[in-house]
Amino acid sequence: MNILYLNHYAGTPALGMEYRPYYLAREWVRAGHRVQMVAASFSHVRARQPASGREVIDGITFDWLPAPAYRGNGLGRVRNIAVFLAGVMARARGWVRAQRPDVVIASSTYPMDIWAARHLARLAGALLVFEVHDLWPLSPIELSGMSPRHPFALLCGWAEKVAYRDADVVVSMLPKVHDHMASRGLDLRKLVIVPNGISPDDWATDPPALRPDVAAAVATARAAGHAVVGHAGSMGLPNALDTLLDAAGRLRQEPVTLLLVGDGHERERLVQRIAREQLAHVHWLPPIPKAQVPAFLRALDVAYIGWQRVPIYRFGIAPNKLMDYMMAGCPVLHSVEAGNDPVAEAGAGVTVPPEDAAAVADGLRRLLALPAEQRRAMGERGRAFVQAEHTYPVLAERFLAACRGARPEALA
Repeated sequence: MNILYLNHYAGTPALGMEYRPYYLAREWVRAGHRVQMVAASFSHVRARQPASGREVIDGITFDWLPAPAYRGNGLGRVRNIAVFLAGVMARARGWVRAQRPDVVIASSTYPMDIWAARHLARLAGALLVFEVHDLWPLSPIELSGMSPRHPFALLCGWAEKVAYRDADVVVSMLPKVHDHMASRGLDLRKLVIVPNGISPDDWATDPPALRPDVAAAVATARAAGHAVVGHAGSMGLPNALDTLLDAAGRLRQEPVTLLLVGDGHERERLVQRIAREQLAHVHWLPPIPKAQVPAFLRALDVAYIGWQRVPIYRFGIAPNKLMDYMMAGCPVLHSVEAGNDPVAEAGAGVTVPPEDAAAVADGLRRLLALPAEQRRAMGERGRAFVQAEHTYPVLAERFLAACRGARPEALA
């Protein structure tokens, strides 16, 4: 099977997020399929940007299309999207002649790539798949306060309806989207849920040693007799790190060190807040390579993941970092109110209400007061849950099974 995968923000373990397209594509390549990944040369979620052009990584052909750099979510990002999509359209006929795709996947978080993917699929006579990461335009409306009448929101809404109408298969990472998608015209027989997951390869061997500054921060906390609580990953408003810092203020006199490892739009402001409030037991550290994440998580007593209290999460959540937390066997403090809760389902930690600093502080106290054996048992339950339900070999096959089901005569 020849698969053409459009994902504006696709990354690799060496470049940084987002990882899902890479891991799915690698499993498909291992199963004997050909995969062409089309992504932009600049993405705000990557730690390092690739050079424009074509390269092959682990058997996946990556086409990095030139796209301008930007900061934040303003006009610069809109221009970046427009340049990328124009580049896809300009190269469509050449790709179809050279690659002859059987499946074209639109998977760029924003839904406007459906028009480019549809054009490619029609030229090739290929199956069209729409992969949903977040529900746009609802996500920018409910998370960022964008007006439903904003031109960008209207454009997203139009593209969303086109995608549900014209796609042969709709793959959603979010598990509770059925009613919403049906209300926008989706025939639910097209829908399959394929959540995020982990790659067993990343956990098969001992991870590389932690970067010295991170290892030193952990060692200093241990030497002081502190428990170590960590957060790894993006630092944006949806990650609710202000709530964690509010909780840190309540824990100021207690033997707890908080380590925040990552980067993002809110990083500079959060670091300034740590200094201004003299939160001496809270430390920010730059992002670490993905290969070191297991070592960092295994060094923690508790891993934190938080969310804003917003209605959009009624459709469910599918965070990559939570899968890593659980696979590491780390008990999790989960601050959330959503349509699903993997931590509660697995019995892998404690769940508290979102945007509630007192509840977060109390949740940490409760976890840290447990005997180490009970915390280890939580971690083991989390690992077993991920291994059973959320490994990329399983998820990649589920994805392609949905494609074959939609067109069995052509994709057998």
